Amino acid sequence: MAQEYKHILVPVDGSKEAELAFKKAVAVAKRNGADTELRLLHVVDTRAFQNISSFDTSMVEQVTETAKKTLDKYIDYAKEHGVENASYSIEYGAPKTIIARDMPKEMGADLIMIGATGLNAVERILIGSVTEFVTRTAICDVLVVRTDLDNKPIENPKKRRF
Repeated sequence: MAQEYKHILVPVDGSKEAELAFKKAVAVAKRNGADTELRLLHVVDTRAFQNISSFDTSMVEQVTETAKKTLDKYIDYAKEHGVENASYSIEYGAPKTIIARDMPKEMGADLIMIGATGLNAVERILIGSVTEFVTRTAICDVLVVRTDLDNKPIENPKKRRF
């Protein structure tokens, strides 16, 4: 019996890795049938604004507007590729817990498709990878996208081999 996922969550943050995860999720949703829900999620990390002394709500509004434009394009792409049941959410707070627990519970997600981290080893130690946290603590299955649309490894200029 093949596993069919009917409620797919795709966190997107504007990165190349997230875009590839989204495009692969469109293909999975299409294969799993017309009743498959594809939900895109963008989390505005409000903690990032706490250290800015001149913080005001217009900064969050600008980030939200930029996210909406990107997400609207993604929804158009999904519909052009045969996925009619596509929507998005913009949430505010801590990305790790919203992606791993809150949103999957709210929507009844059975799969999270997330891009591999773009962080190098030092950045992962200092701030932690959202992807790594999600794979450890999510309440549903997680698929980490590490390849491009031709299933070739994603070239990451931050990873250098000595």
